[in-house]
Amino acid sequence: MSSIPFDRYDDEFQSLTDQVKQSLEKDDVDFASSLLSQCEDLLKQMSVEARGVDDASMKRDLLSKVRQCKSTLSCLRNEFKSMQVARNRESLMISVCDDNKSSSKEILLQAQNQVEQQNETLDRARRVMADTEEVAMEITTELGRNRETLETAHGRVREVSGLTNRARRLLQNMNRRAVQQKLAMYIIAVIIVIAAGIILWNIK
Repeated sequence: MSSIPFDRYDDEFQSLTDQVKQSLEKDDVDFASSLLSQCEDLLKQMSVEARGVDDASMKRDLLSKVRQCKSTLSCLRNEFKSMQVARNRESLMISVCDDNKSSSKEILLQAQNQVEQQNETLDRARRVMADTEEVAMEITTELGRNRETLETAHGRVREVSGLTNRARRLLQNMNRRAVQQKLAMYIIAVIIVIAAGIILWNIK
């Protein structure tokens, strides 16, 4: 399998990450979030393409690129979360200053902390799901290879069984012909003995 589709995905991934960086510089959090989702989907396609390569050396290189892309995406997500947290905190602080209520500030900050903890939990769950999906893909690929090996072995067993049956039939035919030849020889010998007896009888 060629690595051309993977290279196209890799180029598209680099383009998307550049756009994410630009969006973060412009403080366009919403657009950056959309681009990051696209990067995740594209990274899954790259992983599938890499595992589908037959050449072991090329496969290792492509999987190494996938891991590098995952690391890049992780850094961008951390930067995105930091910017999002700072932006939310700034909004909370402005709201608190306008209301001039310390109690409200504490409540809002607690809520913000809870949101951050929930985001971290979701990120951990997302990473676990990604790792689980990667392991499942590897197991599926290995099972497919084992199935091909078993089917090949089964075919060879059928071929050997067919050859054995042919050899058995050949031996049976040879035994049958040998018996027939012996019977013919016995009959000829009996005829010769009878003919010789008749000849001797007539001479007397």
